[in-house]
Amino acid sequence: MAHGLRLGIMGGTFDPIHYGHLAAAEEAKHCFGLEKVLFLPCGRPPHKKDYQVTDPEHRFEMTRLAIEDNPDFQISRLEIDRPGASYTIDTVSELKRQYPGAALYFITGADAILEILTWKEPQRLARICELIAASRPGYDLAKFQQEVGKDFAPRVHLLNVPGVNISSTEIRRRASEGTPIRYLLPEGVRAYIERARLYR
Repeated sequence: MAHGLRLGIMGGTFDPIHYGHLAAAEEAKHCFGLEKVLFLPCGRPPHKKDYQVTDPEHRFEMTRLAIEDNPDFQISRLEIDRPGASYTIDTVSELKRQYPGAALYFITGADAILEILTWKEPQRLARICELIAASRPGYDLAKFQQEVGKDFAPRVHLLNVPGVNISSTEIRRRASEGTPIRYLLPEGVRAYIERARLYR
């Protein structure tokens, strides 16, 4: 029974997943009283046109390895198994159907939230879930809410994630150059990247 459940939805490409993603999910769980956080690796991200996204099965397995020691984190194949481009509104609508009565909180980066007007059906998305924008401490909340727009600001919550400034782009670059990526992401994920020879 999902009534009363507070469910976090951690969406992302996770190419690769790293400690910044995990810290954001844990901080959101704590600050918003979420009972669990569902990680959804994006199947075919419509906004990622600047580089070739790694095969979904690799990204799913890296995410699974990253969260396996946290009983409050779960993973879903919903976006990976769905054909076509992955749109947040389609995912959240399906989860609303799967978890009737649950309060849904979609967690993603603050920079991504700033592009919300370019998303598919942003107004409907803001009606059916709360949006958590993860950022670094010191991010200007007033400026952020102004940039998001008055129609969305009440449904968007800025979450400061302390002490983590890592990006998947930087990890891919370092891996391609043979520079160490240990301690930037869980060891199981690092070993998987090496074993599968990703980002080379």
